[in-house]
Amino acid sequence: MARNRISYIPQKIKQNILMALAAILPLVLSGCMTTNPATGGSDFTPFMSPAKESAIGKEQHPLVIKQHGGVLDEPKVAGYVAVVGGRLAAVSEMPDSPFTFTVLNSPIVNAFALPGGYIYVTRGILSLFNSEAEMASVLGHEIGHVTGRHSAKRYNQQLFTGLGATLLGAALKNKQLSDAVGYGSQLYLKSYSRGNEYESDALGVRYSLRAGFDPYAAADMLKSLDAESKLQDMIANRTGQQRPPEFFSTHPNTEDRVARAFAAAQETGLAQNSRGRGQNHFFNAIDGMIYGDDPALGLIKGRQFIHGPMRLSFQVPRNYRLINSTDAVYAQGTGPAEGGVVIFSGDDLKERSIIEYTSYVWKTFLEGAPLQGLEDLTINGMAAVTGWHNMTVAKVQSNVRIVTIQHSPGKAYFFLIVTPLSKFDSLQNDLQRMTHSFRKLSTKQAKEIKGKAIRVVTVQKGDTPAHLAQYMAFSQHKLDRFLVLNGLTPQSKLRPGQRVKLIVEK
Repeated sequence: MARNRISYIPQKIKQNILMALAAILPLVLSGCMTTNPATGGSDFTPFMSPAKESAIGKEQHPLVIKQHGGVLDEPKVAGYVAVVGGRLAAVSEMPDSPFTFTVLNSPIVNAFALPGGYIYVTRGILSLFNSEAEMASVLGHEIGHVTGRHSAKRYNQQLFTGLGATLLGAALKNKQLSDAVGYGSQLYLKSYSRGNEYESDALGVRYSLRAGFDPYAAADMLKSLDAESKLQDMIANRTGQQRPPEFFSTHPNTEDRVARAFAAAQETGLAQNSRGRGQNHFFNAIDGMIYGDDPALGLIKGRQFIHGPMRLSFQVPRNYRLINSTDAVYAQGTGPAEGGVVIFSGDDLKERSIIEYTSYVWKTFLEGAPLQGLEDLTINGMAAVTGWHNMTVAKVQSNVRIVTIQHSPGKAYFFLIVTPLSKFDSLQNDLQRMTHSFRKLSTKQAKEIKGKAIRVVTVQKGDTPAHLAQYMAFSQHKLDRFLVLNGLTPQSKLRPGQRVKLIVEK
């Protein structure tokens, strides 16, 4: 065992070091302790200067976009969000700092911020808003995380406590696989503290008021998000599916957040409904927006992944949660399969044989690890190759297997499967069935794959929630989905001329 090196430092030198630290440390700490103009409290972020915040945000921005389906290719929506966000940023305590507002092409209901003024909302969360004021309350809330320097403080705390350790062992050097094993562990997807949430809620109300929006919309927005979360929990429990991280996974929900947001609005001195909500502006912007998975990027239907343009489908085992991104599909094990990870992707063969392509992919991910047990297979009429190696992954002894399938003369796809050895026997048959579920879709089958979209309709005389819910493009929970989507309750009545949202087949 190595001995403590400081014990060998002469006593006089140790005293000098301690005296120097005693003199310097208060100066260092005082230099880090500044008053935050947004919160009025002190900032203690010795490892995160404003310049570093900006640099981190700039560096992470393209990675966030890549991991969340890319930027939504609907200029009407993106431009609208940027304009509203700009109004809010202009009345914050950082009006001269650059803010970047991005709509992510993701069905997940979430919004988050990176240091340096990078604000993200998904089209999933946009679909739940029912007015411009509700959207402004979320944008203001995320701006509050930036002006309150919550991300900077969280980053600082991680360095202090030694969190964020390397996810993979030294033998596994590929960053894409590392990201897959640790998917969802990114700094910007970690929960804020309750105090941070209260603070950002209050700042969001402040910025909404200053920018001319109805500050009471924040409480209504939180109610809608809570209703959506409970609905998805109910559906997930009934189907046995796992839910991906959404808004309340990253922004802790507490029973009194709605009450606090409402009280903050009351403190502005404005009466309820004294300001318009801007519902028509908002509905005009999102009418026709994609809802759920984007067919162009592939659809997740329970445990099945279907990609029309690529003409393929496969199904993951139970207890694996599918996550789609722009460059790969990930399946993350939960419960009995926890620790298991699958990466699915593909590429052009570029005149390589299927064996040469398999070797190329393996070396890309696991340079230096020998590929053992190479074997030719046939999967649903397609040539395939498999091989494996046992190694340490995230400090866990695991089996890593690759299965490569030649989909067409010039195209191949692969499954890279990481399974803890302690669970290998119980999972291997299901994982084998997953690879053998890979199928090529016909042109007709690919064309039949349709996505969903939001359609804004006007309520006619005699319309009821139950009547309009029949037009929702779902087989189950139509009324529940309609009510949550429109911020309604089972007791709500519709009035002629009112505008509401439906989810329809494209």
